[in-house]
Amino acid sequence: MKIQCTIEESLNRPEVRRWRDRMGHMKPQGNVVIVLPCSMRKPYSQSKSHRIFMRATKNFQEVILTSPFGVCPREMEQTYPIQSYDVSTVGDWSQEEIDVTGKCLTEYVNGKQVIAHVAGGYRKVCEEYLDDAIYTCKDGRPTSSESMENLKNELKNYDKIRDKNKNLNKLRSIAIYQFNTKDAAALIPDGSRVMGRFSKRIIQDGEQIATFHYETGLYSLNLKGGCIIKESIGKNLINIDFDLKTNTIFAPGVVDADFTIIPRDEVVILKDDQVVAVGKAVLSGEEMKKAVKGVAVRIRHRLK
Repeated sequence: MKIQCTIEESLNRPEVRRWRDRMGHMKPQGNVVIVLPCSMRKPYSQSKSHRIFMRATKNFQEVILTSPFGVCPREMEQTYPIQSYDVSTVGDWSQEEIDVTGKCLTEYVNGKQVIAHVAGGYRKVCEEYLDDAIYTCKDGRPTSSESMENLKNELKNYDKIRDKNKNLNKLRSIAIYQFNTKDAAALIPDGSRVMGRFSKRIIQDGEQIATFHYETGLYSLNLKGGCIIKESIGKNLINIDFDLKTNTIFAPGVVDADFTIIPRDEVVILKDDQVVAVGKAVLSGEEMKKAVKGVAVRIRHRLK
């Protein structure tokens, strides 16, 4: 589903604010952060400009500046809603856009060295909010031969990140974003295997934890993943007091629910403190507790 972000009021859309808030949990890898401009095409890595950038930057920590979402670390570019928005990329930024994006960037960078490979409004953000950034785009065209040569030469001063570490960080970062806590990194234990080309199955000790969906860039849980969420994270939990016989939970059957749950969240169903099912919320946690009718959760997997 496309999200239209063509006016400045888009800065306050609920999904946009939620994205910016959750970016506060993200931490960059390596000893340098490369700041890049966004592109019209999503995910960014499929655009012509980013294919040029990535020839030099793929083994370093990249973060893309974009209004109204603020920042997007490269590892998050396939995740909803950042992979589904339409916005002008002409480079003319209002002061409010500069301020919102600059605050997000400052929090994300957190004092690390920055190489800002940007021009126009993107550069204004960096100049106003970063003290010691290195600027490699000298001619106003980030994809030009001169600018790219400047970037490549500067990157020779920094260590590359191993592919294995980048892939693990991507999987964990998506979990942290989706469940809105740093503790969600526990959903991807050390030694996890990833199987599949597009939608990927996450396997631990021969048992599936979750599925990463290519279309949304988010996880759906299996029962083992639900157990990890319960024990290590303690969020998105719903309590019932009856035996599940179908794949639908109605609101009157909910005894308690995490108030932070919103519709379409992945949720874990408990009975007598045991994980009995996982699924997708239809109502918010607050609505589940108050409603006297209606579907609360669609179950995906349950104990039988």
